[in-house]
Amino acid sequence: MAKSPEAPASNAAPSEGTVLNGGTVSPSGKGRATPSRAEQEAARKRPLVADTKEAKARARADLAAQREKARVGMAAGDEKFLPVRDKGPQRRFARDFVDSGWHLGEALMPAMVLVIVATFIPLPAIQYYSFIALWIFILFVIGDMIITSIRVKRAVRDKFGAERMEKGLGWYAAMRTIQMRFMRLPKPQVKRGQHPA
Repeated sequence: MAKSPEAPASNAAPSEGTVLNGGTVSPSGKGRATPSRAEQEAARKRPLVADTKEAKARARADLAAQREKARVGMAAGDEKFLPVRDKGPQRRFARDFVDSGWHLGEALMPAMVLVIVATFIPLPAIQYYSFIALWIFILFVIGDMIITSIRVKRAVRDKFGAERMEKGLGWYAAMRTIQMRFMRLPKPQVKRGQHPA
């Protein structure tokens, strides 16, 4: 009588992708299911806002560089970085007109500091006369502002024409006279005594 073929051992490991006794399928070779398209897209998404210390530091450095560039450009009188108040060839001419001369208003702030110091001197006469001198000086400063305003408007009218005369240009120039030269913005682009272009 012929021998029947031997049955496979029950403890043999099932091959990949074969059906087991319980009806379940053994895992594929990579040991996990293929992710769906939604899962793949979610894995590829990255936040738009920097979420690392290096990225935040780089963003802060870029912003600081942009601000510094704008500050330097404004100080140099670059039209691209100037506020609306300072833009235009007439405003530039008015600034150069003021910066080319000497004005009493430049000494107004130091004079006020001297008067404040004088108030600490325990002599009523010194305190009184220092205040009187300050008010007299302020009157001269106001007179210089008025004269400068008139001269600037006349010079702008001669250079650009009456039809291109901007409103408020005289006041703009007058207010610049009471700023100390090193504190003016935009910075002076002409030397004292130099005729504005």
